[in-house]
Amino acid sequence: MLNQVNIGLFITGGIASYKMGELARQLIKKGANVRVVMSESAQKFITPLTLQTLTKHSVLTDTFDEHDPTSIQHINIADWLDLALVAPATANIIGKMANGISDDAVSSTLMAVNNLRVIVPAMNTKMFDNPATQANISRLESFGYVVMEPDEGFLAEGYSGKGRMPSVEDIVEMVEYQHMRHNSPQWLEGQKVVVTAGGTVERIDPVRYISNDSSGQMGYAMARAASFYGADVTLISTKRDLKVPHNITAVYVDSAVEMQQELNKYFLDTNYVVMAAAVSDYRVLNRADQKIKKEAGNDNSFQLDFAENPDILATLGKEKKNQVLIGFAAETENLSEYASGKLRKKNANWIIANDVSNKGIGFNSTHNEVLVIGADGTYEEISVRSKLNVSLKIWRIILDPNQTTN
Repeated sequence: MLNQVNIGLFITGGIASYKMGELARQLIKKGANVRVVMSESAQKFITPLTLQTLTKHSVLTDTFDEHDPTSIQHINIADWLDLALVAPATANIIGKMANGISDDAVSSTLMAVNNLRVIVPAMNTKMFDNPATQANISRLESFGYVVMEPDEGFLAEGYSGKGRMPSVEDIVEMVEYQHMRHNSPQWLEGQKVVVTAGGTVERIDPVRYISNDSSGQMGYAMARAASFYGADVTLISTKRDLKVPHNITAVYVDSAVEMQQELNKYFLDTNYVVMAAAVSDYRVLNRADQKIKKEAGNDNSFQLDFAENPDILATLGKEKKNQVLIGFAAETENLSEYASGKLRKKNANWIIANDVSNKGIGFNSTHNEVLVIGADGTYEEISVRSKLNVSLKIWRIILDPNQTTN
């Protein structure tokens, strides 16, 4: 998503500046080109040499330190970048940006930027809550700048509060999200999408259950991709350990019955339903309220009785009106045949099928390879790639009949 994206990283003088080497490194690992501009105060916490070594670009620290007579450095960087990332953003730089002050390398370069700006405030709680800071942040947002909420946590001052810089991982995710929202077709703008994810859990007793190998990663990727295309996304998940993507609402369930109950709350008001969850076909008929004890003297056998779970996809297929229903088929053989049959039987609009017998894709893998079959006759294979890139491609096939990207 950030491959060959030009990012200007503007570092100002907060204690969190020392983390900016890792932030630059992670952006580069995502494929971005990174150039750094630092304030004088930032250099007290991390050296320009560190950032130069990591980015393979010289670091701008002085507006008047011009080495190339054919260009003006701060204007050159402003013209070059696709996205300006100000991190950590102190109260000082926020005030300068909000009020049009350009008196150093950072503020002068930012004054010339006319592309996407992402601001990451990081400061003491009292400074962040100061009415002047809040007014300046509101003003930046009115200009169209993206201001990321700081975290709450233990501060350099020795107490907890709001103002802590978000993790490097969260900042990178925010940058990816904002870049994709500003540079992708907003096909799903104003549309509501519900995605299910993970394997359902059918309890035997309070400590044991029956489930499956679904990691939930494909559902989370489908939800994230939908948000990139502008959707209002609700994620119904059984995986509480997976990080919820930015700007997505998560609802947690365990069993198939609970998942159906949650889906029913959203279905009538939803435009797209993505059934990526691996729903158990059966549940334990008589779930024990207490832990089942092993009994001495039995015949070494144990019997459970099962009841059939509701077929959520088929039920939605019968009830749908204008909703677009997207089902998933995890198969181990006859992929095309079984997926086509599921499309008809469930009255879905689309079936996404993958071969889970292939250890390199599918369950518990970061990559996937799928077959997309549509009720309109669409039949398209997506080759092995990350689950997020597979998801982006799936949505393009569904939303843009004229798409030609691989």
